[in-house]
Amino acid sequence: MVSPFTDLDRPPLSPRSLERALVTPGSLWSRIDVRAETASTNADVTAAAVRGEPEGLVVVAEQQTAGRGRRDRQWTSPARAGLTLSVLLRPGLADRERDWPALAPASFAWLPLLAGVALLEAVERVAEVEAGLKWPNDLLVNDGKCAGILAEVSGDAVVVGLGLNVTTRAEELPETTGLPATSLRVAGAAVTDRDPLLRALLRNFASWYAGWREAAGDAEMSGLLAAYRRGCATIGQQVRVLLPAGQTLTGEATEVDRDGQLVVRTADGATHRVSAGDVLHVR
Repeated sequence: MVSPFTDLDRPPLSPRSLERALVTPGSLWSRIDVRAETASTNADVTAAAVRGEPEGLVVVAEQQTAGRGRRDRQWTSPARAGLTLSVLLRPGLADRERDWPALAPASFAWLPLLAGVALLEAVERVAEVEAGLKWPNDLLVNDGKCAGILAEVSGDAVVVGLGLNVTTRAEELPETTGLPATSLRVAGAAVTDRDPLLRALLRNFASWYAGWREAAGDAEMSGLLAAYRRGCATIGQQVRVLLPAGQTLTGEATEVDRDGQLVVRTADGATHRVSAGDVLHVR
């Protein structure tokens, strides 16, 4: 295995310091597992969920060899050039210590959007770049895709995976069929240290998750809906949406509703609510 100190622009994460900072009394996070290499952090966390691991596990990979995005697209990144992680949540189970009720599965659709808000806030505050959210699961920087989010349900668990390009160089970015890929480094970020980015992301995530759980999964009451709408670059755009069944919907994205659905108004004035689909911003 190549030494993690070979590329001085990409130092390894410190599991011990991350544990000390993030696994504290009352914290959502119960364990931070930093792995030098793994096939898929989502697969690792899903396996842990099946074994009965409690809510709050975080698996971070310095290099992921078989990462997946939506529609089983591959997500690749050079070693230590990005943040690749998955978290284990169990929103369908009541938490008596925190006085959190069990939530209905219909509310779980908000989790990738919640992750997007947490990531957007971390990137803008720590890296000091302007960013936006493309519904439902991409972080945009300078009109390029800088991060992707994938949420998967496994029994009563939800696994949320995130991949953020941090120090990836222009020549290392993958070819894409949609939006061009970018990274914080390519975008001229003031800070590309993965440690403070990861800490900010997980603290933001825990804060938004706690508010959402306390509000019984009500995104409007918890403030999550308003935060997502503020950060969403899709609202107000002309879009083309590829729906799961293969149909295409074209129109203006007018809002994201209380259920996390994208509302699209077509040329005939009809309103459509989209719960899942691939969105293209039409110039």
